[in-house]
Amino acid sequence: MPCLIAAPSSGSGKTLLSVSLAALARSRGLRLQPFKVGPDYLDPQLLSRVSGLPCRNLDPLLCGERWLQDSFQWHGSRADLALVEGVMGLFDGRGSSSEGSSAAVAALLDLPVVLVVEASRQAGSLAALVRGFRDHGPPPVRLAGVVLNRVGSARHRQLLAEALEAIEVPLLGVLPSEEALEWPSRHLGLLTPDEIPDLPERERAWSALAERHLDLDQLWPLLAPVQPLARAVDPIATLVASEPARSRLQQPGASSPEPLPIAVARDAAFHFGYPEAEELLRAWGLEPLPWSPLADQPLPPACRAVLLPGGYPELHAEALAASRRSLTSLRQAAAAGIPIAAECGGLLLLGRSLLDPQGRSHAMAGVLPFSAPSGSLSLGYREATAHTDGLLVRRGERLRGHEFHRWQLQDVADSGALWQLEGWGCPSRSEGWSTATLHASWLHLHWAGCPAIPARIAAAASNAVPVPTSAASFTLAHSPRESPLSAGG
Repeated sequence: MPCLIAAPSSGSGKTLLSVSLAALARSRGLRLQPFKVGPDYLDPQLLSRVSGLPCRNLDPLLCGERWLQDSFQWHGSRADLALVEGVMGLFDGRGSSSEGSSAAVAALLDLPVVLVVEASRQAGSLAALVRGFRDHGPPPVRLAGVVLNRVGSARHRQLLAEALEAIEVPLLGVLPSEEALEWPSRHLGLLTPDEIPDLPERERAWSALAERHLDLDQLWPLLAPVQPLARAVDPIATLVASEPARSRLQQPGASSPEPLPIAVARDAAFHFGYPEAEELLRAWGLEPLPWSPLADQPLPPACRAVLLPGGYPELHAEALAASRRSLTSLRQAAAAGIPIAAECGGLLLLGRSLLDPQGRSHAMAGVLPFSAPSGSLSLGYREATAHTDGLLVRRGERLRGHEFHRWQLQDVADSGALWQLEGWGCPSRSEGWSTATLHASWLHLHWAGCPAIPARIAAAASNAVPVPTSAASFTLAHSPRESPLSAGG
């Protein structure tokens, strides 16, 4: 059984330890399956790149406990090794509770915990901190040992080792304080793998770090793969075959023997997504086609729907505004009734204008009536109650998602009032746009927790008139033409 790598808080070194073990496994020719607790998109991208296998998120709040167990069993038993990286602090969950926390996931899956402690300014106090995390519960924690990060010297190491020995907690490794082991971050987390130019060199450094500084005799057995159960089944097939998805599926039009193409924005501006999303689209008869607005590509010819995931469009606002073919084809698709589903960063592409971090305004697609400047941080799980029937949801349905953004909407002329959002410490508010062919919201969803959504996208795509091939030749003569949704604001 693999371990869960946790910490007292963010920034302690969970990801450094996880990628070091993944890099070492790959250098030894072993397939390590990574998992990540919570709704994070950035750490999983790095773990996927280093391990060579798609990282799977384990989030009981977004997906439910049964999905979490099935996904863990299915993917964790098909590799040579596995590990789970936790989220934030060990007991940090929804609001002030431990619900959905790393500790809760470890308890649900019966995983031992390796605690990574940033120890640069500690000595004997380390014992009090580790004992507190070991004994705090509920949920109970089965502590396998501690890895110490940013240890400054051999003398410092000895002090810390004696503190752990006094409380009978194994020391599993000591990571030195080295600037070369750090990597830059931005306002919402780490840089993506594609933005780290020396990633191959870093991977070699991480692998060497694990070889030199970790007690692999104790740690390597904690990367054992999941023992498969007799009932283990492909969780994607289970969702597609589930009665809730079948019962909510709209009656499609004429069936097609070939998969129907759906454009998925995918570049440096749009790259937040769970691997299950495209797997579910394929399972429902769609073929995801990568589309880069940053490269000024028109929508793929004959595509039947458009998916606009989150990312960092605000950091690329000037380049996106210059992508006139992309914006024009997106605007034409919206006017033609092509189904469009957008969340968070994807929502920003649909607005009239987007302000970059320097406060400069740049024109976007103009499908929706708002501008978007930087603002206060919106972060946390949200309960969403749908106000109306639309492309993805039906009136009265309750879904759970996650909100994480610093840009806010202003000059909103009209809102489709998609749903009511509520969350811990968050005032209840109406949010989003919803029509029969458009869904746009700040809220990130994991479709494993709402399997009707990919089915509904497939049904809408099957009834849509494809984007004409001539869309590739569209040009923009002057300013963006307002869509019906943005008129009057």
